[in-house]
Amino acid sequence: MHVEFLVEEASSQVALDLILPKILGEEVTFKIHCFRGKQSLLSKLPGRLKGYKAWLPEDLRIVVLIDRDNEDCIELKQKLEQIASDAGLLTKTAAKIPQDFQVLNRLAI
Repeated sequence: MHVEFLVEEASSQVALDLILPKILGEEVTFKIHCFRGKQSLLSKLPGRLKGYKAWLPEDLRIVVLIDRDNEDCIELKQKLEQIASDAGLLTKTAAKIPQDFQVLNRLAI
């Protein structure tokens, strides 16, 4: 399995580079894509997810990790879920079968 992480800033990337090998083990590969802040990630996310949809292999998962900051958690999560849905991708929240998802949206609080 391969996991693509979409994060809003370099500090998230640094933390994940240290933590992920310990969590995922050697069987799971990953790549971290860092954006230039929250607004950059949110504005580019629809196009990026549509791009993934065009070639997404069965064993690839996408994790979107974004800071909550001062936003309403429920509204921000719904926004991420809608962006993924509009791109034609199934999120873990929307999946009827827990393993049957392509995108995992998570808020850092």
